[in-house]
Amino acid sequence: MACNSTRVIPFRCQFQPGVSLYEQVVYAAKKAIVSGQMLPGDPFPSVRALSRELKINPNTAHKVVTQLTSEGVLAVHPGIGTVVAALTTSPAVDRRKLLDHDLEQFLVEARQLGLSREDIVTAIDRHWTRLHPKVKR
Repeated sequence: MACNSTRVIPFRCQFQPGVSLYEQVVYAAKKAIVSGQMLPGDPFPSVRALSRELKINPNTAHKVVTQLTSEGVLAVHPGIGTVVAALTTSPAVDRRKLLDHDLEQFLVEARQLGLSREDIVTAIDRHWTRLHPKVKR
């Protein structure tokens, strides 16, 4: 089941079986923030909007907002609402943390397929080259 950006939810998430919806939404929101899709001061969707647009339980949506607020990713301003907080760490550090999450999942799957380290490195190099071809001068 995919949820796409809407005018209310400014990030995308692909719901994967076997991973809690809560964790997936937290991850998608953090990814949008550290990638610059959402900037400090931007409004964050309300619990009701998250619940409705992502078709998740309101308790799950509340847990997402609470987690992001407790981590300092969101700030609550009375009378204004919940907004993206200014990052307290370097965006590069935050991006590496998110990448670590994806890399761990990738490596677990690669090992389950019986791939060696060399197979994995070769595949990464091949895809990197395909996605970032060198410019000829």
